[in-house]
Order: sequence, then C-alpha cells, then structure tokens
Amino acid sequence: MSDIEGKPCILCCAITGSLPRKADNLAVPISIAEQVESSLAAVEAGASIIHAHVRNEDETPSSDPDKFARLKEELRRHCPDVVIQFSTGGRSGADQERGGMLSLRPDMASLSVGSNNFPNRVYENPPALVDWLASEMRTYGVTPEVEAFDLSHILQAITMHKAGFLYGLLYIQFVMGVKNAMPADKTVFDFYVQQMHERAPNAEWCAAGIGAQQIVVNEWAIAAGGHTRAGLEDNVRLDKNTKAPSNAALIARAAALCEVYERPVATPQQTREILGLCEA
Repeated sequence: MSDIEGKPCILCCAITGSLPRKADNLAVPISIAEQVESSLAAVEAGASIIHAHVRNEDETPSSDPDKFARLKEELRRHCPDVVIQFSTGGRSGADQERGGMLSLRPDMASLSVGSNNFPNRVYENPPALVDWLASEMRTYGVTPEVEAFDLSHILQAITMHKAGFLYGLLYIQFVMGVKNAMPADKTVFDFYVQQMHERAPNAEWCAAGIGAQQIVVNEWAIAAGGHTRAGLEDNVRLDKNTKAPSNAALIARAAALCEVYERPVATPQQTREILGLCEA
C-alpha cells in the first residue's frame, strides 16, 4: 500500500467565479438560490469545500458583504457541515473592498500573496493589501487558502506562515493553466510538490487546473497525495464538445479519480480535521 492510498482527498468546488456567464454555460449559478442549489448537488457528489463568489443581477462580479451574508446563511441552512470559503479575488472589487466580507467569519477565504499576469490584465496583489487581508483573516479567525499562480507565491506563503502572518494551518493551492501565468506543466507541478514536502512538511496543499487542464491537474493532485478543486468557475466543459451539466458533474469526475487511486473522498468533518478548522 502506497503512502497516499487511504488518505482522504478534499474536493473543493469553485461554483461560480467572476468570469463565466450564462452565455458560456447555462449551468453557471448566478443568483443566491442557484448557488445554493448547485452547491448542495456538488456536496452530494463529494465536495466538502464551497469556494464562493457573488454576482449582481446582471452577472457582473460583486464584493457586496450583504450578498455574501445571504449566501453564507443559505449554505449553512442547506449544507450545514460544508466548509465555506469566500473569495477575496481581485476581479470582484478594488483594494480593501476585496476583504469586506471577512467579518462574516467564513471558515476559509482565498488569499493571493503576490501579483502575476492574467490573460488580459495584471492581477495586482501589492504587499500592503496582502498584509491587510491576512490581518483581517487573523482578526476573524479565517483560515486562508493561498492561491499560488507562481513559485514565488508558494515561497512567500511559507515565509508568511512561519512568521505568524497567516492564520491557522498553511494550505496552498497551485493554480495552473491560466494564460500568461503558470501553465499546467507536470515537471513544474512535481517541483511544487517537492517544495511543499521539503519547506512546509506540516502543511497541506491542493491544485486547480483551468479549462481543459482541470481534469489533468485533478489527477496529478490526487495521484500525488494532495487535494484538488473543480467547478464551473475554472472550467465550463466536460470536453471540447460537451458543456458540463453542473458543478456536481465536475466534482463527480474528480471523485471517480479518487476511487482509481484508492483515496476516499473527504467528508466535511474529515476536511475540518485535516485543515484544523472549527465545527460549523
């Protein structure tokens, strides 16, 4: 039996994001009701973390804390044990607007610790803003999921955690396949995993692939003993010719890979234990 066999695998579902629209795939959940319904199905398929953005009625991204509050309330009502992770990503607001919902005390929140190029813009995460977001997460007891688009982000997160700037267990997600950022490259992926083992052996890590690379990176992460993310935020298709019918379908596809590698899909309770999170 290998070291990874039997190790529970956390599946995170990125349900909405800031970019996909109904025009891209009608299954993209926009309203709070749609997001909750989609989340519930994804949880039933194996997701134990819901990574959430909120939108306006015209489908544009929002950072409105009231929308996040309603989403959290409804998720707790319908999926009481699931780990709720809010996005502080830069497409939803400017500067400290990005962290305006952290006072709602979600279980987790995404945190980018450095800047990088996106397909048609610079994703700006200046040090002062990173420090402020990390401080807000410490204040409200929110565990960051560090979204690493580059090796420097991994190393910076490790440094920040060792210095006590990041709340809770260190949890880093490799984001691979964003145009103009880090491609989904297996050699690079293997190096990232090696760095985590050598530099942060007590941390946990996961990986997400964008577009067609989603299922590829899902398999790399599961096979290497990490955790992984799927969902319509990152990928609206099952394959080149088939749109994904739901977030649940993308999570079920990752869960099937867990079975191949003899890794049980982590329950919400197991996820809380692995990541050192409090009860819901």
